[in-house]
Amino acid sequence: MAVVVGARSEAVKLGVVVRALQAQPWAEVAVIGPGRRGEAVEETLALFGARVDRRLADVRRSGRPGLAGDLVTGLGEHFAALRPDLVVVQGDTTSALASGLAAQPVRIRVVHVEAGLRSRDALPFPQEIDRRLAAPPADLPPADRRPFAPLADLHLVGPHPAGLHPAALYLAPTRSARDSLVAERIAPAHVIVTGSTAIDALMHVVTPRRRPDRPLALVIAHRPERGEPRRRIARVAARLATERPGLDVVTTTPLGPEEAARGPANLRRLPPLPYQGFVNLLATATLVITDSGEVEEAAASLRLPLLVMRETTERREALLGRWAHLVGTEEELILKTADAVLAARPPGGGVPRPCVFGDGRAAERTVAACGWLLGLAPRPADFHPPG
Repeated sequence: MAVVVGARSEAVKLGVVVRALQAQPWAEVAVIGPGRRGEAVEETLALFGARVDRRLADVRRSGRPGLAGDLVTGLGEHFAALRPDLVVVQGDTTSALASGLAAQPVRIRVVHVEAGLRSRDALPFPQEIDRRLAAPPADLPPADRRPFAPLADLHLVGPHPAGLHPAALYLAPTRSARDSLVAERIAPAHVIVTGSTAIDALMHVVTPRRRPDRPLALVIAHRPERGEPRRRIARVAARLATERPGLDVVTTTPLGPEEAARGPANLRRLPPLPYQGFVNLLATATLVITDSGEVEEAAASLRLPLLVMRETTERREALLGRWAHLVGTEEELILKTADAVLAARPPGGGVPRPCVFGDGRAAERTVAACGWLLGLAPRPADFHPPG
């Protein structure tokens, strides 16, 4: 089988799956990864004992349509050479979509990990488009869906040992993701809730460390819109540090000239960190302010107070606890909420634990689902969050 890993986020979430697949006697795994600029992917996969076996040619065209076109061509060539029984892809990336498009003409089954997340808003988050293209049209019978559902077209050859008729199978990370798929008229029997493999990766990699003597706030903006929203986030980091001299503030958002020139000593801007360095820093935080869905999941596992800088989130489970708040990008609301959380003496980070997003066994369930698809294992039980 083939596993397609196009970016570091995919390497984090699929590295644990590759590791679990390699332990199965029935699985021969080939990882398809990026070309010359794939150092971050290689470095992240190595944390899980995995590596890239086949490389894609460097993308020649710019923009999402050009990227998708180049990826479909390159992946098609690899699939034709490997002829895998199935291809494993992850999430909402263009490489996941391209894998499904490349696999469909040669009828290779595709396992879509992290299916069903829905923000309900594709404008600021174009990844929503990739996720929706993974699902079949709801008003077509199963026999007619296949040409339109390459990512989720997990049809079996011959009768299935569990008696389920050949149909689409989706690996949803949470019950909310499952419910979104069911609301789109996908049969509940065709959805398995696995938990998030990002929690597996966090538990595998993070090194428990002593919390710093001073409280630490992390402002982690992975994909803010350019222009005023980004400037507001930079100003939030600068104001947090300026108005709270007893608080250390670390941000990954580029600071404007004013913030960079006048920023206090307790404000630091870090370049992108390797995954292990990033999660170890995250584990020492007192408060996290972010727009990253992956960080939302990690914060829940680490029991970190969390402010989500979005108007909506596809990981609504993050908002169920008392320490998580959806605050948008308005400076005053973010700062007011940060003050309230810090004054309440939040629990802070430490050791990752099972949470609403996963229990560290999502890769195990994913591999079991692949075995079930191939008729080699029973259907795995759904993940249920603790207590």
